[in-house]
Parts: sequence; C-alpha cells; structure tokens
Amino acid sequence: MNSTGKTLYQAAEIKDALSRLAAEIVDSREDPASLALVGIHTRGVFLAKRIRQQIINTAGLDIPAGEMDINLYRDDWTRISHHPEVRSTRIDFNVNQRQIVLMDDVLYTGRTIRAAMDAIIDFGRPERIELAVLIDRGHRELPIQPDYTGMLVQTRKNDVVNVLLTEYDNADRVDLIAG
Repeated sequence: MNSTGKTLYQAAEIKDALSRLAAEIVDSREDPASLALVGIHTRGVFLAKRIRQQIINTAGLDIPAGEMDINLYRDDWTRISHHPEVRSTRIDFNVNQRQIVLMDDVLYTGRTIRAAMDAIIDFGRPERIELAVLIDRGHRELPIQPDYTGMLVQTRKNDVVNVLLTEYDNADRVDLIAG
C-alpha cells in the first residue's frame, strides 16, 4: 500500500468474515433449500462462489449460484462511461419463489444494488431478495441496507475502499485510500 492508503483487512480476516456470513445466511431461514446466491460482477461473483463453497462444506447444502452484470441497469451509467464494459450474466436456475441473496464486495451509495434488484426481477419473481456485502462503508444515496455485513468501515465520502481478491487481483485484502 502506498503513502495515501492503508490496508484494513488481510486474507485471514476476509476468510473469517465470509465464514460468518455463510453461517448467518443459512441460519437465518426456515427453508435453506430455497436459497440461491447471485454475485454482482466483478468481485461479488468470487465472494458468492466462496460463500457457496462454505455453505456446501459446513451445512451440506448445494445451493445454486449465479453471476450478474448490472452496468446497463444503472441509473448513472452514462455519467460513469459512455461505453460501459458489459460482462456476462449467468443465472441458470429458476428465480421464482427463491430466496435470492445478492452478494457484492462494497456497499456505498446503494445504486449498484438497486440496479441488481431491477435485473433480478427480469428473471422472475423471487420470494425474497436479500443483500450480503463484505464491506459496508456508509454514505447511502438510496434507502438500501445490507441484511448480512462482513465488516463495517467508517469512511469519508471521498475515500475509496478497494477489495482485492485472489481470483482477480492475486491477493486477498481490503485497502482504504484517502480521498
């Protein structure tokens, strides 16, 4: 990490948070068989896969998991980029009557999650949509709160929270860069 930022969490702390999230997700429902995870590109996909594997290993539940790109569902995509990078969406299970847990790395304004809810509804009518995030950093612009939070990080609005994951970044850590 350079002089303008610091590492908040290392691999072991991320692993512990994901184990706790997996247990909370399973323990919070009467019918875990109706559960499905959907990771939001990019790092939310890898987090959802890790949580799914944790649930398989500890609870013996082989729940479905999918991945979703929400770039074209965002209400601010033209402000972000005139040519957004569109990634794959793969939800190869029926979402109807499922308890969907959306997984993302960082919850900030809430706009990504609003877009993800719009996108999931295009696939059907889930029984329930919940939200799991590794990092909640506050500063919402929309009334969206996580159901499951790995870590709460106090930030200023101009700070940046970077989640790095081995599958994408060759390291597991969470960095805070002062804005």
